Amino acid sequence: MFCINLETHDPFFNLALEEVLLKSREEEYLILGINDPSVIIGKHQVAHMEVNTKFVAENSIPVIRRISGGGTVFHDQGNLNFTFIRRCETGKQVDFRKYTRPVIDFLVSLGIQARFEGKSDIKIAGFKISGNAEHVHRNRVLHHGTLLFSSSLEMLKNSIRTDKSHYSARAVGSNPAPVINLSEKLNIFSDVNQFSKEMMRHFLKNMTDIEVCNISPQDEEEAISLAATKYRRWEWNFAYGPEYTFKNTFQSAGKIYSCNLFVSNGIIKECTIEGSDKMRSFAEKLIRCRHMVPDFSEVFNKENINISGEEIFNFF
Repeated sequence: MFCINLETHDPFFNLALEEVLLKSREEEYLILGINDPSVIIGKHQVAHMEVNTKFVAENSIPVIRRISGGGTVFHDQGNLNFTFIRRCETGKQVDFRKYTRPVIDFLVSLGIQARFEGKSDIKIAGFKISGNAEHVHRNRVLHHGTLLFSSSLEMLKNSIRTDKSHYSARAVGSNPAPVINLSEKLNIFSDVNQFSKEMMRHFLKNMTDIEVCNISPQDEEEAISLAATKYRRWEWNFAYGPEYTFKNTFQSAGKIYSCNLFVSNGIIKECTIEGSDKMRSFAEKLIRCRHMVPDFSEVFNKENINISGEEIFNFF
């Protein structure tokens, strides 16, 4: 098994690299990496339904879809990501306990009483420190997880949508849980980078047939290309998810409005807005529009309808 310590904090590249190594290579890998602030959603989720659209838009936090299932997680430079890419036997591909075991063993070696709980979480005394997801490709499995070390829990909380009552979809939902940073339990590491180095040393010492390697120029080139054509694109991050409906009632300029949207492949297929003749007519202009904040702003401006930056989020 080759062990890679990612030097870049670019979440688009890092997710693309995982896919390249999974689908285009035969070797087995262990990858450790740290990403810039980003919200990573599961393959079968509705982006706006899982993410606080207003907060991530105002704070320029990218929303990126991964190829594995599961729920939504927040990444920043206080969070350590670990990935296993391994060959697997038919019928034994999905095994969350198997791939979280080395991580739990490492934490236990530090005196942290971590446990595998639920379907795919690692917890300490009921608090979640790690969410995990898997994707199977032929005879290979990608298992990746998070480890909250010193993440901004306030940013995490604000980035992920809690009230999903306006959305309806046949999509995989997230399972929110109380979280805690490992730094609250560990005072032997100055930062997440030191923690990551110690975790790497533990794996190298305790896992057999493992060696450190760098990303090859070919792997890097392919990951850059895949990041550009897939992971940075709206078509993958927002349009790929299941179709959904959005309903909301809100007040603007002293009037009460109700909005109903049906969205498929990221495009508004049906739209009604009740509350005034002007908005009722305007609703037709939103059909065939992307359900995205910049697109809504463009249509409102084109139709000379004054709407504040705050009010635009009544449609998300």
